[in-house]
Amino acid sequence: MYKVNFVFTKKGVMKYISHLDLMRLFMRSSRRAGLPLKFSEGFHPHPKLSIKRALKLGLESDNEEATIVLKQWMRLDDFQSRLQKELPEGITIKVINANV
Repeated sequence: MYKVNFVFTKKGVMKYISHLDLMRLFMRSSRRAGLPLKFSEGFHPHPKLSIKRALKLGLESDNEEATIVLKQWMRLDDFQSRLQKELPEGITIKVINANV
């Protein structure tokens, strides 16, 4: 299990996306990117993803922090390029670090 912490921006028309929709956006984008996601256990498994702060609707941000859990190790530059390719315009991944 590997935790990947990253900082992203939320700008432009993406400032009108709600926190719950932003969570869904990252879940779907990471699945489309083919990332080795760690899923929760139970009746309705979902990817282990958390965004530190819920930003108010209509506000832009340069430094939003999030954590995603992977079930196997992968290079951080590969993680960033694969995920960024699937994200819409207005969401940009800036900084990444990993914890084992």
